[in-house]
Order: sequence, then C-alpha cells, then structure tokens
Amino acid sequence: MFGEYSVNHNQADSACGDPAPDPATTPRHLPGNLPPETAGFIGREDELGTLEELLNERRLVTLTGVGGVGKSRLALRAATRRSRAPHPAGSRPGRAWPDGIWWVELSPLRDPALLTTTVAHAIGLADHSVHPLDEELCAWMADKALLLVLDTCEHMVSEVRHLAGELLQSAPGLTVLATSRERLDSPGETVLEVRPLPCEGPDSEALALFRASALAASPAASAVFADPARSRTAAEVCHRLDGIPLALELAGARMRLWSLEQMAQRLGTRFEVLSGHRAALPPRHQTMRTAIGWSHELCEPVERLLWARLSVFSGDFDIAAARAVCAGGPLPAARVERVLEGLVAKSVVRRSQERGAGARYRMLDTIREFGHDWLAELDEVRTVADRHAHWYAALCGAADRGWLGPGQLDWYRRMSAEHAQLRTALEHLLGTDPAAALEMAGALWFFWFSCGHVHEGRGFLERALRGAPEPGAARVQAQWALGLTMLLQGDMEGAQAMGAECVRAAALLADPERRLRAAYLRGVSILMPGDPAGALALAGPRARASHEGRADGPGRLLCRLVTAYALCDLGRFEEAAEEAHGLRQACADLGERWLRAYADYVLAVAALGLGQYGEAARHVRAMLSGKRLLGDRFGIALGLDLLAAAVAALGDGELAARLLGTGHAWWRTVGRPQMGSPSLTALRDQGERQARAAIGDAAYETAFRGGAAAPTG
Repeated sequence: MFGEYSVNHNQADSACGDPAPDPATTPRHLPGNLPPETAGFIGREDELGTLEELLNERRLVTLTGVGGVGKSRLALRAATRRSRAPHPAGSRPGRAWPDGIWWVELSPLRDPALLTTTVAHAIGLADHSVHPLDEELCAWMADKALLLVLDTCEHMVSEVRHLAGELLQSAPGLTVLATSRERLDSPGETVLEVRPLPCEGPDSEALALFRASALAASPAASAVFADPARSRTAAEVCHRLDGIPLALELAGARMRLWSLEQMAQRLGTRFEVLSGHRAALPPRHQTMRTAIGWSHELCEPVERLLWARLSVFSGDFDIAAARAVCAGGPLPAARVERVLEGLVAKSVVRRSQERGAGARYRMLDTIREFGHDWLAELDEVRTVADRHAHWYAALCGAADRGWLGPGQLDWYRRMSAEHAQLRTALEHLLGTDPAAALEMAGALWFFWFSCGHVHEGRGFLERALRGAPEPGAARVQAQWALGLTMLLQGDMEGAQAMGAECVRAAALLADPERRLRAAYLRGVSILMPGDPAGALALAGPRARASHEGRADGPGRLLCRLVTAYALCDLGRFEEAAEEAHGLRQACADLGERWLRAYADYVLAVAALGLGQYGEAARHVRAMLSGKRLLGDRFGIALGLDLLAAAVAALGDGELAARLLGTGHAWWRTVGRPQMGSPSLTALRDQGERQARAAIGDAAYETAFRGGAAAPTG
C-alpha cells in the first residue's frame, strides 16, 4: 500500500527470474555507489600505496590537508581501485569488503542532525521504524563487512567522530575512510596528510598536472612545454602555487587567455597584492585562497557576480535553477548560461553531468566558500537565498501535481538529484517564511513517503507544523504527510491520531481531495493493525461517493487501494479483484506505475485466496517488475513474501525458501519485517509452513540462508 524508492535492485532482478550475469565473463566489482572519477588525477602512486596498506590494517583512516589539495580525489581513486580489484596487483591481500564500498558526500550537508539519515540513505538503508536511526544503522551494519567513505567532514567533525565511533564499535567488519581539513581526533584514528604535488624536476607531478590543465584549456600550449626554458618558467609557476592541485588547475585554465610569461608575471603581482590580506592564514591555506582570489580577479565582472550568487547552491544544480536564482541587475537570465560556461572554462565551476538537457554543475567547497564571502560583500546573501528557496518550493509544488502521472519516474529522478537543494531551501524557509516552509514540506509528501526519506520527512514536517500553526489547506496537507511518515514507521497510534485530526480539519475545507486523502490515512492506519471492516467503512465506495472529487485524484486512488486490500483481509477475494482491476486500469490510463504495482499486488493476494496459485505468481511478478523499475524496497519485500507463498502453494519449496530469505534481506533495509501487520505476517508464515512441509526443515534452512546472503544493492 505504500513504499519507497532506491536505485539499487540487482537482487530483485534475480527474484523476478532475470538471468544472473556469468561470473566468468563479468568483471569483479564490489557493490557500492562510488561516483565517477573526474579527469585530472596525476601521480600519487606513493600515497595510493600507503593508503592501500592503511586500509588493509586500520579501521579508521582520515585523509587531511588544505582545501584543494586532492583529498577527495585520492580517496575516490583508492576506493575505485579496490572496488574493481579487491586486492590490486602488487599489494598484499588485506581486508575484504564483500558488502561493498559506499561513498557518502557530506559537502552539501548543512544540518548535522541529518548526518545519520544521509549515511543510511547512501548505503541503502531506508529504515522506517520509530527507533533512533543511529541505533538502527548500527544494528544493520553489525554483520556487514564494508568500506564507508565519509567525504568532506570538516564542517561537522564532532558529529562524524561520534557516529563513526558508534558504527565501528557495533560493526567489526566495517572500515571507515574520512576526508577532512582537520583530523577527527577519534580513538584508533590513523591520519594520513595529503601533501601538495611535488614540484621538483622537469617531470614533477605538479608540472604534469599544470601541463594537462593548460592543454585542456588551449591545445596550442603544447609548444610551451616543449621548450626547456619555458618549461622552467612553468615549473616556477608550480612552485609559486605550492603544488596544490586545485590552484594548478585554475592557473592552467588561464592559458586560454594568457601566455605563460604573462601568467607568471601576473601571478607574482597578484600574489603580492592579495596575500597581504591573508597573512593570518597558514602558508598553504594562504596560497590556495590567494590562487582563488587571483582567478577571481581575472574574471569578468559579470562572471564574478554569477560566482558569488552560485554560492547559495549546496551540491550540484541545473541551468534552469541557475537562471532563476542568479539572474538580476547586470546579469539577465538570457546571459546566465553563457556566463556559466565561461566559469566552467576557467575551472571555477565543474560539470557533474555532461552537456544537454540533463547537464548539472557544481563548485568545489573551497571555491564556493570564496564566492559566498563575496556574496556577503555585495549584501545579497538574504536576497539570493530567498530566490533559491522559493524556486525549489515552486518545483516541489509542480512535482506534487505531476507525481501520479506519466512523468512519475522523471520526477523521482529529478527530486532525488535536487535532494541537497531541497534541504537547504526548507531550512531557509523554516527560519524566514514558516507558511512557505509548511506548504513545501507538505508538497513533498511523495518524497518522504515513497522515496525513502521517512525519518527526514517526519522531522521537517513536525518543525514546519510547529512553526506555522494557522489552520488551512496547507496545514491539513502537512498533517496528512506527517501521518504517512508515521504509518511507514509503524507508529500506528500516531498515524491514527493524525488521521482523525486530518478528517476533522479537512471537513472544514471545500476540498474533496483533502477529505479523500484524510480518509485514506485514517483507513490504512486502522487496516494495518487488523481492522479491515473499519477501513472499508472509512474508504470504501460509499465513503468515497460522499466526498465527490476527481476520479483520478491521489486521494480517491489511494482509497481504492485500501478498499481492495481490506476486502482481501475480509476474505471477499472476488470483490477485491474487481476493485483492484479498476484501480490498475485507472493508473494505467494516467501512465502511473507506483500505485499500479500495488494494484497488481492485491490482485495476486486475491488470486492466492481463490486458490489460483499460478495466476497469483503471474500478478506478483508483474508487481515486482514495476517495483524493480522504481526501486521500491518496501514493495519488493512485500512482493517477495507473496511470491514465496504462491510458489510454495505450487509445490516448489526450495524456491519459496530462497525467496523468503531474499525477502528477509530486503525487509532488513526498511525496518520491521511485515510492518507488524497481522495479515502480512500470516501470509509470510503460510509460505514458510508450506515450503518446510515440501522439502523439510534442513533443506529449508539451507535455501533460506542462501537467499538471505544475496546482496540487496
């Protein structure tokens, strides 16, 4: 009846009957979510070797160094090498991580309270329980052997130190690699300082990176580096920049406009002027800050303005957002894309996705921080932050309206890509415009409820409701969304109370859709604990008729789902199938997939109740196909239990046991198995009894363990 998205669904492919890849012909890659490596990694073989040895021997390794020195690149290169070859050639066998290598980017995270949520979501744990998430994360990791990379920790060192300590204590197979400008000061921590690239000699790594950056900016620069005398000038530039990779790249990008000699002269002049303002900084921090300042000085005024305004973005962004948020004054919207490309050419902004409609951009933290200082100098921080927040609030409204339709998958992908921006916008509105925050948090109901952000959504919704207590449609919507998160967490008392409050508040509104949504929440919150008759009275055909409203509105469709499932619980399987067929057709007419798959689930339950076991298996495979497409972990867990029951009824006890084992593994990623629902638990137990009867207890346990050991990511 509900679920959430994830992008990892390999095991669901197997469960649905798709052929598994041949291990003999498939490269050995560990599970994980490592981002693609960017161009510009030069040398570092000694550091990579040292880091490899440390990861084999130590459980907490922190890479430290100044901003722009390449900590994240080194961590990513080491993690990528280990993911492709668990024991790289030339290294001695060390620690293995069969449960994968997982990358958690903390740079866009502004609220330390969301640290655990961010880590859990990155590794594929979408826990729905009401227990503290750090406890659930520790319990989930307890039997795992994996490498967790926490990238960019310096802005929340104490929180990372605490969480890493808890996880390492709970999970003996866990290794943590952190990157930070300062050490975590955690017990057992091993610190590896990432130093600038060596600048000595004609073949130095610093010169190689500068050359590569210059050639990328201007292929004609190849002649410069072929001349020994001019190469010595280039080496002096590298020395002046202390071999800091980001500084070298910024300088190399200037070769598009300046000769090497002009660069050396201007670099020296700018360093003398700018470094005086940064005398209190340590030398390498001063060098990096000055190099960025020099690049800033060489930008056109309109580029500097865009640089400053782009600093409000946390994480990556697209061109539409850049236009909406950053245009104004001397920078009209029509010029934003061209000016942005100028900043890309200067290595101030990077593309995180390639050109085209889906192109996305981002700034490294060090460059973004510099831009934000200039935004403060311009006295535009509040103005641009307001634009940013209201742009994303409007986007949430559009996503809400388009969710149950043919663009559903596109909306999921887009809102997932904008997750960091949504957080930033909500945080800003909670402090500056509580009414807008309430509306935005409520409009994101599908993101909290269906996309795996239950804990985070509940937190934002509770804060928004406290901040904007005035009655009205936005408050009813937010209460409804909060009730949905309570429902997924198994907080049935809270969901029932919120459902009752929604019903009372919605009755005061001239809005049938709000009344239907409230009826759904109230109905499902009593259905799950075992009151199908009460749920049918609240959401059945008679109740729906009294509310009018759109036939294809979310509220009416959700009420039809509750009705169909309640009829199954009451043993009225033919009526349930008729209701589910109608719901499925309505979803198909809309081009909607998420809710349609749950209609397939009810059809399978009804067929199983009617003794049509082959038909039940057919429907549940269709349901799993939809859930696999959308990565709905809750739906996959539900479907595997149901498929196991159908297969067991057909006499294949071994496959049923494997499916139950796989379902158990998926349930572990979403919280309490079967959500504590009596009907879901009875269905699962029925499949187990029949499977044990068919193959015996010993064979059942072996097959179950085999299914449970398969990865869910």
